[in-house]
Amino acid sequence: MFDNLSERLGRTIKNLRGQGRLSEENVKDTLREVRMALLEADVALPVVRQLVEAVREKAMGQEVIGSLSPGQAFIKVVNDELVSIMGDNAAPLNLATQPPAVILMAGLQGAGKTTTVAKLARLLRERDKKKVMVVSCDVYRPAAIRQLETLAESVGAIFFASSADQAPVAIATAAMEAARRQLVDVLLVDTAGRLAIDQEMMAEIKELHAVVKPVETLFVVDSMTGQDAATTAAAFGAALPLTGVVLTKTDGDARGGAALSVRVITGKPVKFIGSGEKTDALETFHPDRIASRILGMGDVVSLVEEVTAKVDHEKAEKFANKMRKGKNFDLNDLKDQLEQMASMGGMAALMDKMPGMGDVPDSVKNKMDDKQFVHMIALVNSMTPQERKYPAILKGSRKKRIAAGAGLQVQDLNRLLKQHQQMARTMKKMSKGGMARMMRAMKGQMPPGMGGMGGMGGMGMK
Repeated sequence: MFDNLSERLGRTIKNLRGQGRLSEENVKDTLREVRMALLEADVALPVVRQLVEAVREKAMGQEVIGSLSPGQAFIKVVNDELVSIMGDNAAPLNLATQPPAVILMAGLQGAGKTTTVAKLARLLRERDKKKVMVVSCDVYRPAAIRQLETLAESVGAIFFASSADQAPVAIATAAMEAARRQLVDVLLVDTAGRLAIDQEMMAEIKELHAVVKPVETLFVVDSMTGQDAATTAAAFGAALPLTGVVLTKTDGDARGGAALSVRVITGKPVKFIGSGEKTDALETFHPDRIASRILGMGDVVSLVEEVTAKVDHEKAEKFANKMRKGKNFDLNDLKDQLEQMASMGGMAALMDKMPGMGDVPDSVKNKMDDKQFVHMIALVNSMTPQERKYPAILKGSRKKRIAAGAGLQVQDLNRLLKQHQQMARTMKKMSKGGMARMMRAMKGQMPPGMGGMGGMGGMGMK
């Protein structure tokens, strides 16, 4: 997300850093570039005008014009205005009500609404320790009801059964009664989507809203539709008292126009952003962190939170102790490292949150292929316990068997073993000479421009 915008703004601000002082002339030129970058990112025109005008007003002030570091001063102005446009602070869910707190999910067909219900259920269970029930009022698509049932089971939420021959209002009423009986904290109500906004759809969801009286009414919208996402949300909000927006499919949106437009166009905050199909791929929308990503400064806070939440700390401690004692780094260890990285979204997701990634050449970024993680894990899974522990015994016939078991080629296995050897050497140096020596050793294994990312950088390469 924001790749195109980050690249364009990065080039613009880099040119500004070469100036000794800011003048009205070079501010004007830079703002023209900023405006073009925002329009190319499919940001809604009213939002572009508002942002550029606010930046112009502050950038022309003496604090920036007289600055000895004009590039940094200008970046701060742009950063502050991006944060302001997107809503200043994160907007948490309002669950302060007599349980069950009802959250009504609305949106057009294909926006990822049902998947988002499951993601939100998981987030509320794991982060907020809530007892969650989900129910589908989409009587037009029986497959949607079955999909939600499957997803609910995978995230540990209670599923309230419904069927296509029931009325949506009757389903919602029965679900609320069941939620009260079972002492549920939060009830998530999935509603029917349509290909376009129509009167029948609005009448139905208005009736549902009146019956369940939700504390939150969230509009789920596909971020890849750009400024149309904001326009659709605004039209929906005119008929329904929305409390927030969830942007989905952000992993496929290189522009980011929706994230910058929604707050201004709808007057409602973006509360969450979702990426991918995995049920853990939903995060709270923090305007300040998103602004940092856009300007290529990374999002270290979110990265730390993600590591804290998703890394198996018991495994990590065992691994650290093993390395300190100078024991061999075997293929089981490699598999654990790959699985932990995959649980955090893979290399692409990690790079998005790391500072300075805007300066990494596209030729290097394009080599980050998370599918290779899946292949590497499959190869290790195809080995016997003895082979994982003692990879030196892997010769011709064993290699053929392992590769065939994983559905891959012997060349893929050889590449894995080479990368494992490189990491094993690095880990050995770490146990003998500490972190400083390890970092120097890692740097030699990295592609150009990736020297600070460690031995894992060699993985996932095509």
